[in-house]
Amino acid sequence: MRRRLAEAGLEISTGKMSALWTGTPTTVRLDDLDIICLVLQCTTADLLVHEPEVAAARRPQVEPQAATGSASVVPRLGRGRTLPPI
Repeated sequence: MRRRLAEAGLEISTGKMSALWTGTPTTVRLDDLDIICLVLQCTTADLLVHEPEVAAARRPQVEPQAATGSASVVPRLGRGRTLPPI
């Protein structure tokens, strides 16, 4: 497989090749993915797994605001600045 990828223009190390095929890679460059799909004669949709629950789990949790009476922000205009010179 490394030879076929190299012939298509993707030089890949043995370690990276092993990581791609034995686990879930953290990143894959899009141009590398195009070459992999070309060699395997597939589409990116055949290789990528949609996991919305994983993405939702990574979303930061919103902490509830304490009930302190005023939850709105009041802008303060004109902080003593002068106009720029003409």
